[in-house]
Amino acid sequence: MRRGRRIAVDVGDARIGVASCDPDGVLATPVETVPGRDVPAALRRLSAIVGEYEPIEVVIGLPRSLSGSEGPAAAKVRAFAQDVAKIISPVPVRLVDERMTTVTATHGLRASGVKAKKGRAVVDQAAAVVILQSALEAERVSGKAPGESVEPFI
Repeated sequence: MRRGRRIAVDVGDARIGVASCDPDGVLATPVETVPGRDVPAALRRLSAIVGEYEPIEVVIGLPRSLSGSEGPAAAKVRAFAQDVAKIISPVPVRLVDERMTTVTATHGLRASGVKAKKGRAVVDQAAAVVILQSALEAERVSGKAPGESVEPFI
């Protein structure tokens, strides 16, 4: 397991959830929800977060269908990941499977008593936490960086 903090990003049309982990990669915690409609502003905020947290990599959830195929949402996330990779280079960006993370996050929040209306503000952060915990576990099990690398085409 590589030592170093990681940042996870759950990309949505309206909001972008952000989470980070400790340098030992043990515990993922929510960071913030970034407004997602203004993409240039979102990219600037993510760049600032990366500058503040100094991660060894950023993992971005790639939405796939349950069958594993990719649709329009995955294409949008791939394009967004390219933009993130450009703006935060040389920090590596990786895409990881995020199937069911929002559902898992929503169920977890409901179980802890968070109301649906209030939960919208934090569900994206919680989904980013689930994405990051999953990526950390995948690396712990395989000994390899999770997901696929995104190359910053400049």
